[in-house]
Amino acid sequence: MGFEWYTEFVDLDFEPENELVCVFRVEPDGISMEEAAGRVASESSVGTWTTLAKLPERIRRLMAKVYEIDGDVIKVAYPLDLFEEGSIPQLLSSVAGNIFGMRALRNLRLEDIIVPEDYAKHFKGPQFGIEGVRKLLEVYDRPITATVPKPKVGFDADEYAEVAREAWSGGIDLLKDDENLTSQPFIRFEKRLEKVMKVRDKVESEIGEKKSYLVNITAETKEMLKRAKLVADYGNEFVMVDIITVGWAAVQTVREECEDLGLAIHAHRAMHAAFTRNPKHGISLDVIVKLARMAGVDNMHVGTGVGKMVGKADEVKRLADLCRNEWYHFKPVFPVSSGGLHPGLMTEILRFFGKDVLIQVGGGVHGHPDGTFAGAKALRQAIQAAVDGESIEDAAKKYPELGKAIEKWGYVRPK
Repeated sequence: MGFEWYTEFVDLDFEPENELVCVFRVEPDGISMEEAAGRVASESSVGTWTTLAKLPERIRRLMAKVYEIDGDVIKVAYPLDLFEEGSIPQLLSSVAGNIFGMRALRNLRLEDIIVPEDYAKHFKGPQFGIEGVRKLLEVYDRPITATVPKPKVGFDADEYAEVAREAWSGGIDLLKDDENLTSQPFIRFEKRLEKVMKVRDKVESEIGEKKSYLVNITAETKEMLKRAKLVADYGNEFVMVDIITVGWAAVQTVREECEDLGLAIHAHRAMHAAFTRNPKHGISLDVIVKLARMAGVDNMHVGTGVGKMVGKADEVKRLADLCRNEWYHFKPVFPVSSGGLHPGLMTEILRFFGKDVLIQVGGGVHGHPDGTFAGAKALRQAIQAAVDGESIEDAAKKYPELGKAIEKWGYVRPK
């Protein structure tokens, strides 16, 4: 029609050098793939729907370039000057903003972000990472264990602390709040923290193992900072944050505060599936894991491959690798395997993840026929058997707690 310029953002001869690259899956709506690709690059950089009367050359150099089209997958290179240094919100407003609302696209999915070192250097990444978390807990030769008291909400502070006592005494390393437990009327944050930390100190002195609490500080940002300070005042080592629901700006702010307070960050991915589950539209978990590691979390939920949450084995393995692989100055972080786990699945989980994994088991601990204490013991027994190369079946014959767990759940994969 003479006024559109979207295809000027497509240059299949372009070779990226120091640009940020986004990989998109694109489904056009009544236009060619080249036109659709150009629209993505245009709307996420300097373009608009029509040619302009004036476009200085220095601004033209900021145009994103579609440099590869392979079926429904395109790669777009973005000059780094498009991005504010150290700002994940601005990055996503650019490459994952208006483009998802374009009528010319039936579906669009951001599959990956490839970040050059010149952009990555503006992010601190994890403060502790795998090595630091192991040092905090003094656990070096096996996976880290965690449990969420079940039911996930409803306990008062005294009841919650009692579940913590049983779980820690049975061998669990970390007590973990669930994603929707913050400061409800029946269990205010300050009271829960106070009660749980008293129990933590008592259990540590009794059994001689380090214990810690993944306490959920999720709230309005200023309130999160206050809660983080309180957590540090009680001598705890961790906070937990629902990183999607609080937003990336809040995550980055909490990361700065936690450095001052010496706290590690456990990242929960609640709400991610609203935009990661549809394979045709949204943002992949690969992108979320990368951004979380850049922002500076120390543990990141990735799924199990065998439990109740969506996520096939190959995807979960890939996400675990994104947590742990060598990547610029960013420390490797613990992938968290959580959702529908129980002792009968531990051999499979360790075969899948190796030892550098945080295994979070809720119902598979508290649903044990003999209660939480026995459930915690059964989990540790199963993990130790897997670490030692012993079959769960043989271990279950030696340990009555594990035997009863296998009798109840066997090796079922919950849905």
